[in-house]
Amino acid sequence: MTEAVTPQSPFDPPPSPPEKPGGTAAAVRPEDIRDGAVVALVVGVTGLLLGLLWWWLAPRVQFVSNGEAVFLRNSESEARIAADGTFFLLALGLGVLSAVGTFLWRRAGGVPLVIGLAVGSCFAALAGWRFGLWLGSSSRDLAAAAAAAGKGVPFDAPLELLAYGALLAWPMTAVLLHLGFTVLWTPRDPEPDPLYGWSGSYRPAPPPAERALPPADTGPTASEAPRA
Repeated sequence: MTEAVTPQSPFDPPPSPPEKPGGTAAAVRPEDIRDGAVVALVVGVTGLLLGLLWWWLAPRVQFVSNGEAVFLRNSESEARIAADGTFFLLALGLGVLSAVGTFLWRRAGGVPLVIGLAVGSCFAALAGWRFGLWLGSSSRDLAAAAAAAGKGVPFDAPLELLAYGALLAWPMTAVLLHLGFTVLWTPRDPEPDPLYGWSGSYRPAPPPAERALPPADTGPTASEAPRA
């Protein structure tokens, strides 16, 4: 028993050519993963620069000891807030620089690149924070610093970060700014060629032309009547 075959309509799109095996590129290539790892490593190491600048530029809080306890020299000083603000601004600026540098290095972007930038920025913020604390001595050295300074002699307090939310300034700035650059200036993939013979819309066939009918025979006219 033979199966009935439905003829193809002239308005149906032509069948797509078969894809070649291996013709479709993988979504994530090994080169993309390598670039993401390089970005994470370079940005993470840059966190040491954040700690160095924070230790150098942040204002110091001064304490004074009476021999028994340690007090703030100026209770109305805004040096603690200024130290947090210095860390935030430095992290913000380095986040902008890391986003711009990553985009200029690889304009094509990609998921591994964004992940590498996010991971590297988070590690850089943490590394810069801990490195700055190490340069500015630990809070456990407060008693030793008071004893070394002596009674009534002001001394600088250890560097400290009170607003831990400032640690998110670098990764959030870097990732959001890089995504914005990618959306605005990344070259787009070329549009696929349209299928020949198919416009994407259905147009009904025009109605057939009406046939011209011969004039009806109405008989002889009065001038053509037969003579008697």
